[in-house]
Amino acid sequence: MNTSRRKFIWIASAASVGVLSVPVLPKLYNSITGGQRVSPHPLNKNFPADIDLEFTASPDQVQLLNGSKTNVYTYQTRILKAENASVDKLPGSYLGPVIRVKQGQNVRVRFKNQLPRESVIHWHGLHIPQKMDGHPMYAIDKGGEFVYEFTVNNRPGTYWFHPHPDKYTGPQVYYGLAGLFIVEGDETGLPDGEYDVPLVIQDRKIDADNQLVYLDGGRMARMQGFLGDRILVNGQPDWNLDVKKGTYRLRILNGSNSRIYKLAWSDGSDIVAIGTDGGLLEKPVTRPYLMLSPGERIEIWKDFSSHNDGEEVRLKSLSFKTGSPMGGGGMMGGMMGGGQQQTPNGTAFDLASFQVTPQAGVQKELPAAFAKHRILSPSDAVNANNPRTFHFSFERMQWVINGETFEMMGVADWEKVKLNTTEIWEFINGGGSRGMGRMGNMMQMPHPVHLHGLQFRIIDRDVSDMSASVWESVKDGFVDQGWQDTFLLMPGMKVQAVMKFEDFTGIFVYHCHNLEHEDMGMMRNYEVIA
Repeated sequence: MNTSRRKFIWIASAASVGVLSVPVLPKLYNSITGGQRVSPHPLNKNFPADIDLEFTASPDQVQLLNGSKTNVYTYQTRILKAENASVDKLPGSYLGPVIRVKQGQNVRVRFKNQLPRESVIHWHGLHIPQKMDGHPMYAIDKGGEFVYEFTVNNRPGTYWFHPHPDKYTGPQVYYGLAGLFIVEGDETGLPDGEYDVPLVIQDRKIDADNQLVYLDGGRMARMQGFLGDRILVNGQPDWNLDVKKGTYRLRILNGSNSRIYKLAWSDGSDIVAIGTDGGLLEKPVTRPYLMLSPGERIEIWKDFSSHNDGEEVRLKSLSFKTGSPMGGGGMMGGMMGGGQQQTPNGTAFDLASFQVTPQAGVQKELPAAFAKHRILSPSDAVNANNPRTFHFSFERMQWVINGETFEMMGVADWEKVKLNTTEIWEFINGGGSRGMGRMGNMMQMPHPVHLHGLQFRIIDRDVSDMSASVWESVKDGFVDQGWQDTFLLMPGMKVQAVMKFEDFTGIFVYHCHNLEHEDMGMMRNYEVIA
């Protein structure tokens, strides 16, 4: 445990509860009907918890800008036990805490819901049993409690947690419910302590009264996904950090609902990636920029030692083409209304600012390699010559996967897999069971694809059906060498991933991590059977 990190107890004042007024959502967001959810998980007194936390999701208010306070949702956190672990609040942030644990530790989180709607916590990227994963079937109503108890099975890396109720994930994440879950390893030679910095990047829209605005662009805003016009980092506008002349490890999460970032440094230097969703790479990877879609994490190595005193180095998002005619006042935006209401995906932004101080810091030498990964060979797949295919497309005025939308308990035959088998899955942006047709082709969009319950390896990214100009604007930003649980699927792109279904049987979801697409049904179950 790093003793430089201070534990905290964060308890809401009684006056802060019940203040949030969330806009009435359209009929698209109907409540889950009775009988589709299952009983909550009670506390197991025999579970040997190393970390025992109480999370209460509730409305709150924060001083985000000068003037009126901003209505948000928060995870009010109480630490009951934290052995060889830490639970830290991001300074000045309303977002959830940063939980740091070790492999093999047992975690208990007593989740209490005080939100206006049902909620559940998904532990994004963690390899845990069905009932602990945060499937929408386990969402609890206001006043309910669900106790998560699981063992940390993942490699050291940067994971996160957020709500996952059917049809309500988008607004609950948007109003503040997200936090980091970091599994720490024993690697030496990496920046730590104050030099290990998490960055949660989110776009938001704030009105003249300092209130968060969600889905104000009509039907088109929902079809496209929410896109704000202001960047918040760690829940703060205009985020900046004074850095010493030393080496930093930046753990970056794209926590936005649907915005994609093309990360680059303002000083023109390359970005050095050392880790992806599932932990450290086998060796560092250097890119001129990095593409990061919603739900993805990337770990970056940055040495500020050669910069001048007082120099500002900015992390930027460069402009790029999405291949979608839906945004930016395009034809589909005009047809459906609201096309001019959002700042399009692919817009350039300044994200974060680093001010270099005269103070000397700890300098590290970039390792030539990290630990080798376990081998997961495509040749071991039971379907090596016949990958399962999943088409992400637009049909019947809906976002669908293989022509289907989400069913709470529904699992098709093509979504059932055997325990202890390795498979190759192919994800295709376009096409589908019924064919896209002219309208479907007009509605193609990027889709960040996320699978629950496991990490996988990308083995092929086929861009032969992509627009050449779109590919040219993003092609140098992909890091496919590591373990991942989320990846960006651009229009016309095909991605093959190899994965092993092990340890747990049960039903898990896979979906588009554009949260509005997910809430509209671009999500399906897969089932692991013995």
